[in-house]
Amino acid sequence: MTIAVIGNGAISKYVHRELAARDLSVAALIVRPGKEAAGCVTSVAELPEDVDLLVDCAGHPGLQAHGAAALRRGIDVVTLSLGALADAALQAELATAAEEGGARLHLASGAIGALDALRAGAVGPISHVTYVGRKPPRGWKGSPAEGACDLDTLREPFTHFTGTAREAAVTYPKNANVAAAVALSSIGLDATQVELIADPSVAANIHEVRAEGGFGRLYFTLEGNSLPDNPRSSALAAMSAVAAVLERQKPVGF
Repeated sequence: MTIAVIGNGAISKYVHRELAARDLSVAALIVRPGKEAAGCVTSVAELPEDVDLLVDCAGHPGLQAHGAAALRRGIDVVTLSLGALADAALQAELATAAEEGGARLHLASGAIGALDALRAGAVGPISHVTYVGRKPPRGWKGSPAEGACDLDTLREPFTHFTGTAREAAVTYPKNANVAAAVALSSIGLDATQVELIADPSVAANIHEVRAEGGFGRLYFTLEGNSLPDNPRSSALAAMSAVAAVLERQKPVGF
């Protein structure tokens, strides 16, 4: 397996380091023009011929810019940018490219768990799913939450978004990949309900999933740590990208 990675931020560096610790090397990094260095390229066309897996660690723009080209070339893609699929045109383009190239777009679980239960329960079917994302106010800096409340003076929890997972992914492209993951694993982007909360009483990012259907009821809560290199990057999201790569090596697995 020959691996390339999109991005060179905190998650990309984590993935690179953890793969190297398992004797898996990264053949190339795709970076933005002007950010080139040794081992870096700016497009899928410049990747080595033997690359057969591309790991997207660069957010929505990375998947938008390079996902279809990789899939069309026959390169499987692992992405953490699930929220980008709220763009129906992009989702269709990626699906078509995967079919044309005989490749597959793998959706990493990212910063959340319980997706296996949601996927199985959706057969049942599931009647409703709600995702609640709760972060300390500083975790919403640089997002539309700044226009809904004063994050610097907040003294009690404030719900700054309610809507569907698709609306959340479009409005909060850097904060709603988890909402998209929950939706894509269950009843879809337009049926999954989302609440986003700035809460000064919490110190970590807290993800809550509630679902009900033929399988029964699911209540799942995860309190996530950030990567030491970047307080805005989820440690579990980075780990899930590595796990997705390692899973492809196993003769038996999930």
